[in-house]
Amino acid sequence: MSTTTSHTSEPDGPADGPADGPARPARLIQNESTTEIPVHLLFRDDPAPATVPLKPAVVARRQGTGEQPRLGRPAVTPKRPVPQVDPDLVERPARVLPGAAGVLAGACGAAGCVATSWWTGVLPPLAAEALRLPAIAGAGLGPAQWAAYAGAGALGLFGLGGLARGRTGRAWVLDLFGRYRGTVRRSGLLWVNPLLLRRRVDVRLRHWRSEPVPAADGGGVALRVVVLVVWRVRDTARAVLGVEDHETYLRECVEAAVARVPVDGPGGPRGAGDTAAETLTRLVAADAAPVGLEVFSVQPVRVEYAPEVAAAMHRRRMAALDAQHRASVLTSVVDSVEDTVTRLTVRGLVELDDYERKALVKDLTVAFCAGRGETAP
Repeated sequence: MSTTTSHTSEPDGPADGPADGPARPARLIQNESTTEIPVHLLFRDDPAPATVPLKPAVVARRQGTGEQPRLGRPAVTPKRPVPQVDPDLVERPARVLPGAAGVLAGACGAAGCVATSWWTGVLPPLAAEALRLPAIAGAGLGPAQWAAYAGAGALGLFGLGGLARGRTGRAWVLDLFGRYRGTVRRSGLLWVNPLLLRRRVDVRLRHWRSEPVPAADGGGVALRVVVLVVWRVRDTARAVLGVEDHETYLRECVEAAVARVPVDGPGGPRGAGDTAAETLTRLVAADAAPVGLEVFSVQPVRVEYAPEVAAAMHRRRMAALDAQHRASVLTSVVDSVEDTVTRLTVRGLVELDDYERKALVKDLTVAFCAGRGETAP
C-alpha cells in the first residue's frame, strides 16, 4: 500500500524507527478460525529490486572442429495400427421374396400331397367328401406316387419354412455355408431361403451405461468413471462377421480410451468435461468404425476418486477450500482498511505521519480480522 505523506518527522520508538527507541511488542492477528500471523509481515517495507546486468549468451560452434550446436528433437511416437477388416465384407441387400410367394408354395405343396393321396387311394373318405372328390380305385403306392409325395412335400416345406417376419429396427445377416449372402432390413412378411443361416442384429439407436471404469486425471490421480455411450450398427455384415462379438468389442474400446484420456476429477469447473468427452468420442469412433459400428457420443456421467485415494483427496479438497476462504477474508480486510484510512486522511479528519499511519493500519487490520473471525461461520 503506497502513501503520499512526506517523511517530515519520525517519532522515537517505532517498530521500524531508530534503534535507540523502546522496542514495541510484535502485533499478531489471532482468533478462533485463524492462525497466528505476524502483522509486520503484511506491511514490511520491501527493498527496491536490484538490477543485475546480464551478458548476451551466444551459442557458437567450437573453434576448429566445425561441430554445429545440437538441437533437441522431440521423440517421434509411432502411430497405432488401425484395425482392418476384409474390404470385400460390405453390407449388401439380400434376395428375398414377398411372403405371399412362400404361402403360395406351401399351399401348392399341401394340395399336391392331397392329390397324390387321392390318386393312390389312401385319402380318407371323409376328406374326399369334404373336398368333393370323386371316388376312384386307388392306383397303389408305386415309384411314381412316392416321387409325387416327395416333390409336393418338399415344395410345401420349402415354401412354409422360408416364411419370416421382418421387424422395424431389426435385420438379418444371411450366410450359406460360411459365405455372406446379404442382409435383410425389410419389414413385414417375407420369404427367405430356408437353407440360409439367419443371424438377427439390432440396428436401432442404442445406448450403453458402463460400470465404473478405471481412469486418471491430468496429475495421475486414480479415478472411477461411468460413461454413457450412444451408438448403433451401421454395417451389419462387418459387425456380425468381422468380429466375434461387436458389443464386447465396443465395451473394450471404451475402456481403452478412458484409460488413455485424462478426465477432470470431482469438483472441477462446469463444462470442463466437454473436452474429455470429445476426445473419448473421437477415439472410440475411430476404433469401432472398421467393424461397422457408428459411435455418436461417449460422455462421462459420473466421476469419483478411486477408493484407495478418496480419503486423501477429500482432505486435500477441504484444505484447498479453507485456504481459499482465508485468502478471501484477508483480501476483504485489506480493502476495508485501505478504504477507512483513505477516507480519514482525504477528508482531513486526522493528520498522520508514516509511523502513525502504519500503527493505525495495524490496529484496524487486527480489529477487522478479529471481528470477521467472530462472525465467520
